[in-house]
Amino acid sequence: MYQALYRKYRPLNFKDVVGQDIIVETLKNAVKYSHISHAYLFSGPRGTGKTTIAKIFARAVNCLEPFDGLACGKCKNCNYSFSNECMDIIEIDAASNNGVDEIRELRNKVNILPTELKYKVYIIDEVHMLSIGAFNALLKTIEEPPSHVIFILATTDPEKIPLTIISRCQWYNFKKITNDNIVMRLKTIVAAENINIDDEVLEKIAESSDGCLRDAISLLDKLYAYNLEKITVEDFYNINGQITTQKIKEFESYIFSTNISKVLELIETYYLEGKNLIQILKQLMLNIKDELFAYYISDQALEFSANTMVEFLNILNDRLVSVKRADDVRISVEITLLSYMNDLKNTNKTVELNVQKSESGTKINEKKLGEIKVAREETTSNIKNKEDNIESVMSRKKQNVSLEQFSNLMEIRTKNTMIEAVKEELVKEINNYKLLDDYTFDQENGYLACELLDAKVRASSSDNLVISYDYEGLIEKLKDHLDKLENFYNKITNANKHIAVITNEKWEQLKKEYIKLLNEGKHFEYQEEPSLNIFSSSDKILSDELDDSLNEVVELFGDIVEIE
Repeated sequence: MYQALYRKYRPLNFKDVVGQDIIVETLKNAVKYSHISHAYLFSGPRGTGKTTIAKIFARAVNCLEPFDGLACGKCKNCNYSFSNECMDIIEIDAASNNGVDEIRELRNKVNILPTELKYKVYIIDEVHMLSIGAFNALLKTIEEPPSHVIFILATTDPEKIPLTIISRCQWYNFKKITNDNIVMRLKTIVAAENINIDDEVLEKIAESSDGCLRDAISLLDKLYAYNLEKITVEDFYNINGQITTQKIKEFESYIFSTNISKVLELIETYYLEGKNLIQILKQLMLNIKDELFAYYISDQALEFSANTMVEFLNILNDRLVSVKRADDVRISVEITLLSYMNDLKNTNKTVELNVQKSESGTKINEKKLGEIKVAREETTSNIKNKEDNIESVMSRKKQNVSLEQFSNLMEIRTKNTMIEAVKEELVKEINNYKLLDDYTFDQENGYLACELLDAKVRASSSDNLVISYDYEGLIEKLKDHLDKLENFYNKITNANKHIAVITNEKWEQLKKEYIKLLNEGKHFEYQEEPSLNIFSSSDKILSDELDDSLNEVVELFGDIVEIE
């Protein structure tokens, strides 16, 4: 019988897991140093590896000869734990066993010793589905289980779990798998199965899976069944109910230009062709997001106003859930887009009327207008000269802070953080990172949120946070606005920390160096951070002069002029 690809290529060892490096490393260390807790809580989106890692961890803790936190796969315990006859690793589906009676039966069984292994491991999947009575029945058992029992609770909705249960578990929050990691895993499967597929299709699969690796592999399986010869982008669009990028751009243009008849015509066409209107809305959102990112990060020109595009994204994001649940998705999509285009059309008309009123209003005396014009030109010239001076100073400042100086500061800050690093702080910052997702479309700080999300959280103390990037070029880019990055991060997380940015390669080097020192009974020596603030008093004077000039403009023209 054919085995689905997501089952066939489910990781059997920690080294095969992708996208959950921090959690994997922590659990490996728990096995390596025998720091095994009695209860764990794995939470996160579906298809991100919660149950898979739970099974891998259950086998690893029972291995007789684990190496570097990994199960050997050869001892009798490994052979037994990998077999279908294993009775000491029990997986329970809480969705169908959510009553008090089932949990009471479990409580009676936990006292029975394992048949073959060191630990009896209970993996309770979708644990949030348990009733309140079941949670109460489970509470005492989780708090003080027998020494031979380990509980691993897995859920996609931790908010529904009582705090009394959460506080008795080690909580690990799984994140969505990045597109790069999904593509990497898909390439491994494609090579093993000899599937002929375009690389662009793999990228499209990763984008549409929304961080769910299982969905990505299942979609690859469906495409392979659809076309056994060569899978193309056109096959992907047909199977997934989507349309080409060019058609999405046309659809977007018709919406923002309020061409209502054309938008309704396209919706009808896509509906009759069997396209998935929900998927098309998601494509539209992703395309607008990419255009905004290119605008904010790379200064690429936009065809329409950034404010208009951000507002539309917010509307789609708010409406998407209700559209999915609608009895008639087509009507719901049409109403959503019609409502937005109608509001946009009315807004544009209001702007036009205001412009016309302004042009036909009371005209300023021509002589007075001439005086204002001369005064404005003189003041603007003065301000421009001062701005040039300040820009020159800022340029010298940035040039004076070399990448070498900045990297040295970041290394010192990283070492100081490693000395004072606290596990609770690291877990807190990893959880704080989830807050950044809400700011990726923010008009003012979207690029800062994206820069932070591109990094990996490595270590944290009460004063500092260490994050790492793939390339040295990214560090150089952050050199000139690290203060903005820190202020933004501290504002949304309600913290007061300095951030150290280093490369992944540098982090691995420092980590090995620190572990070596610890093995020798030593540690890094704390160092004072060198200052990179090199503004001189003359720079301050120039800045003050610019402020004075701007005040002069406001005093001279009042509400007639707007300073940007």
